[in-house]
Amino acid sequence: MHVLLIEDDQEAAQFIMKGFAEAGHQAEHSIDGSSGLFHAVEHKYDVIIVDRMLPKLDGLTIVQTLRASGNTTPILILSALHQVDERVKGLKAGGDDYLVKPFAFAELMARVEVLVRRQRPANEQTVLQVGDLIMNFRTRKVTRGNKEIPLQNREFMLLEYLMRHAGQVVTRTMLLENIWDFHFDPQTNVIDVQVSRLRQKIDKGFEKSLIKTIRGAGYQLSEKGN
Repeated sequence: MHVLLIEDDQEAAQFIMKGFAEAGHQAEHSIDGSSGLFHAVEHKYDVIIVDRMLPKLDGLTIVQTLRASGNTTPILILSALHQVDERVKGLKAGGDDYLVKPFAFAELMARVEVLVRRQRPANEQTVLQVGDLIMNFRTRKVTRGNKEIPLQNREFMLLEYLMRHAGQVVTRTMLLENIWDFHFDPQTNVIDVQVSRLRQKIDKGFEKSLIKTIRGAGYQLSEKGN
């Protein structure tokens, strides 16, 4: 799940971003309304979480602007304003849900998941398979043959990306931008280390290796070859 959080309270933002990261989801953070609207327009997200009161551009204006442009991404409004008329304003502006602060992250996650499920078609793919390697998104289980393979959140995200691009060469830049959300090369071996760990779990003990290093280009997940 790809989430955009527009929140000027740094402590609240860190709390929310940490929760999404631990759940294995990709989240981006904008600290004010102006930058938040820019990201919401320029990129595609599964859900947008926007604070009601923001510097530069308030939350309701962001919601109204997005809806006026035809953007249908589910939007959850966060606010310390708990009065009924404030909630009504948020929903009438185009928000899909309204959550009053303070809140438990479990409730935020549950509401976000409901919004995303509503948006996605009923026949959306919930299982990826490459050869005998199977990833199930509903159960978050990965198996190869009859063996269940436990993965950490980042490993799950990395494998999902490789499986969605099975047969294609995936570059370091693609992985940095889509898995680590780096839009520059930090000049570290983090990708090599993570791919090596994932290869140990996915390929070790099996006759055929699925994760391949394409020298000078990147990586490829394929059932073809050795």
